[in-house]
Formats: sequence, structure tokens, C-alpha cells
Amino acid sequence: MRFSARKAIGGTGYLLCLLLGSTVAASAQSNGAAASAGSPGDLDAKIRTLSDSLEQTRVELSKSRAEIRELRSMLEQVLKIEDMQASNTLNKTDDATVSESGGSAARAAQFPVTADEQLPARITQDEWEILKERLDEFHQLKVESASKYRLKLSGLVLLNISGVSGQVDNTDVPTVVLQPSLGAAPGSVGASLRQTILGLEGIGPTVWGAKTSADVQMDFFGGLPSGYGAYTSGLARLRTARVRFDWANTSIVGGLDVPFFSPNTPSTYLTVAEPAFAAAGNLWAWTPTMRLEQRFDASVTQIEVQAGFLDAPVYSDSISGQRNPSPGESSRQATYAVRVSASGRDENHPISFGVSGVYSPQRYTSDFGVSGWGAIGDWKFPILQRLELSGQVFGGRGLDGFGGLPTLSTGGQYFGFSAPGAGSLEQITMFGGWSQLKVHLNSRSEFNFDAGMGGRSSSELRVLGATNGDVEYLSPRNQMLLANYIFRPRSDLVFSPEFRRIRTYPLTGAAMLANQFGVSAGFLF
Repeated sequence: MRFSARKAIGGTGYLLCLLLGSTVAASAQSNGAAASAGSPGDLDAKIRTLSDSLEQTRVELSKSRAEIRELRSMLEQVLKIEDMQASNTLNKTDDATVSESGGSAARAAQFPVTADEQLPARITQDEWEILKERLDEFHQLKVESASKYRLKLSGLVLLNISGVSGQVDNTDVPTVVLQPSLGAAPGSVGASLRQTILGLEGIGPTVWGAKTSADVQMDFFGGLPSGYGAYTSGLARLRTARVRFDWANTSIVGGLDVPFFSPNTPSTYLTVAEPAFAAAGNLWAWTPTMRLEQRFDASVTQIEVQAGFLDAPVYSDSISGQRNPSPGESSRQATYAVRVSASGRDENHPISFGVSGVYSPQRYTSDFGVSGWGAIGDWKFPILQRLELSGQVFGGRGLDGFGGLPTLSTGGQYFGFSAPGAGSLEQITMFGGWSQLKVHLNSRSEFNFDAGMGGRSSSELRVLGATNGDVEYLSPRNQMLLANYIFRPRSDLVFSPEFRRIRTYPLTGAAMLANQFGVSAGFLF
């Protein structure tokens, strides 16, 4: 369509040249005839002929100008359609898909409108070459699939450079503070690309009236290899893998996924292998899930009900190839969850509120059973034009595997949730939550201020610790504060400095403190 518009504009210019040339020729012939024939009658006839010719030329010029405006409008529509199609090919992550602004302003600068709303007819050769390159790039084959259906490749190449003061459980993704060991350094500085993410999304056929799709994500946070560079490289790890069936108001989703009763996540690029507040109020752990979503449209809001089954996760630091049943799997039942939410329809100012309930039966050794349960609330809403508040809060028992609480003892040892004493721990009341204040400066810049806390009942933990030495060293409360600035100069680039403070409380004694400052640089594709 672009080249047709170009040819039409070129043809219109050629017509204008012919009309102007004929007008000039007619004017010259009329002047010559008037000079040779001196009769007044002949002169009046020549003048009338010339006037008619000029009037006809004026009409043709007016028509040509209208045609040029129409062609210009068609060209702008083509550009808008291609921008929309190109934006649909980009992937999003945590939070989160990033758009580049300024396209309309750039076109307005290239094609200004005059006072009488007449667009200029002139397009330079450079502009046509740029448009041609964009069209060729849009139509080139990106990713080839073995099937005839579309396949999208996306990802985030992420470099993290950070410094830590204090002793933490993981330099790349610190979650809790440890007791300083004798002779250990007071801090560290390092860099890594282990949190780089690769993703594939497939768009399938329509089955039983439902649009089918699937996606998978992986990173390099699955462990550390041996040899040189082991600390900064990493092994591939599966993050999520989902299949969707989407009808107009109903969806069925299955696969390795985030807990659907905890949909919000803090905005950060310093820790994406595990989200912020992973051990300080954020229920996040990925687990096999099957859920049904039903949406009900109202006048200004949309009500959504989600219900499903989950395989309750259990933390494990073992790297053996053997997989034993977890306490949830040993109960021969799934974890059941339901969430009811209401959300607004304004995408520029998103608003949503949700409440969830979870029931998680578990069985430990000696036929010791635990009925885990939890109540969760989540929110996201704008406060002012540039402010947004989001977060979640939870309480219950037996949901330690979903995160939000410290699973590491203050001495640096992981608690064995398959041990005989774990059933007693799962009966201790747990609580936590986090909240984020986001400040939108513009489409490219934002500030985030977050606070989170997760813990267990100190009194119940002390009672259990009197008979179980391992439980005695578990932290009853873990807190984290963070502040970051996220800058996106383009849709495919992101830079973010961030500061964090982690405070972990032992069962007895003073709290332990650690600080982290880091800079993240990422390329999205």
C-alpha cells in the first residue's frame, strides 16, 4: 500500500506539471495572438479563453490538493497499523511488557498540519527508504516452527552488579541475613548474568472455540557448574511452562506457574531469579497448577473467579537425582485454592482487588497429618495520576513452601521440611505481606519504594524449639526494604540502580542487618 500511495502522489505531481505547462503555453499563445491581431473583438475572445483555461486549472489544482490530502491520510493509517502489529510481536516479563512512546509525535513532526489543515505533499527519498526498511523488517521471518503456527522468541539479557555489606544466604539473590562466621569478610562485590531469561510463546489453533497458546521460560539459576567461571555462570533452570485455552469469558490454564492466588509482584531488575520479598512476605514459588478462570463483565468492572489445584512446593537444597514424594503428595490430595477479584477497565490506570482462600492437606511420618490453610488479599490501584499502590497480605498455617518466610536458619542451615519435626512447624501460625508505591514520572522512568515482612508466631516457635533443636534456630521474622529507579530509554533497553536493606530476627538476641546496592542493565528482545 505504501508504494501505491507513492505512485499516486507521483502521478498527481506529474498531472500538476502538465496542467501548469499547458496554462503557460496557452498564456504565451494568447499573448502572441493579441500582438498580431489588433481587433478588440478578437482580443476579448482571447481573454475569455485564457480566463476559462485559468479557471479550469484552478479546479484541477483544487482536486489534486484534495487527492494529496486523502493519500497522506491513507499513508498515516498504514503507519499506525504497522506500529500496532509490530508492538504485538514484543513480549512482556514481571510486570512486566514495555512500550516505547513518541511514535505519534514523530509522525506529527514529519507530517505537520498547516493552519488550514492541509498536509504537505513532499516526502523525501530518505523518508521513503526508512519506511521501506521498516516494512521489510516487519515481514522477515523471525522464528521458524516445525508446525504452521506462530512461534515467538523473547528474553532478557540481564547484567547485575551488586555490593553487599554483611553476611547473606546468596550474593546474587539475598533473602535473609546470617550470623557472621569467624574470619569471614564483612561484605562482597560481584557481577553475574545468571538471571538472564529466555522464553518461547506458541500461538496454536482454535480448538472447541478456544484460542490455544503455550509459553515456556527458563533462566540460568539452576546451580553452579564446576571449573573456572562457575560462580558467575550457572546452569539452565525451568521457570514456568504453561498451556492456555481461552474462550470469550472462560480460560483453562495448566502447567508450571506462579500461584494464581498471589498475582502481584514487586517491580525490580536486581532479583528476577527469585522475586523481591521471596522470604519477606511474597508468596511466589512456582509449582504445577491447573485452574479454571471465569469472567463476568459489569458496566465498569470485571469480576473474575479462579479455582484450581496445586502441587504444594517444598524447599529442597539437595542436588540428588532422586525425587521423593513431598508431604502434600504423601497426603494423596492436591492443594486447593480459589480467588475472587474485581478489576477496572482502564488500562492506563489499572485497578484490582482480590481475596483468596487456600487449603493444603499434608502427611508426614508416623501418619502425622496437617491441614494447612491460608487467607490472602491482594490489591493494585492508582492513588493520584502518577502514583500506584500494589501488594498483598496473608495469614495461615502450613504454606511455608510457597515462600514469603525464611526457610534458612540463622546458622546458615536449611530446614528439612521432610523431617519428622516439620509437621509440628507447619502448625505454627504464619503471616506476612508486602506493599509497593510506584511513581510514574513518564513512560520511560519510574521510582519504586517497597517494604515487606514475613514471619511466624514467636511464642509458638519457642514452645516447639524446646523439643526440636533445629526449629530453635529458625527466624521468627524477616524484613526487607528497597528503593529503585527504572529507566527505559528504548523499548528494548532498561537500566536500574537499587538499594536494599534486609533485617532478620533470630528467636533470641538482636536483629541481624545487611545492605545491598546494585545496578542492573538489561536488553529485552
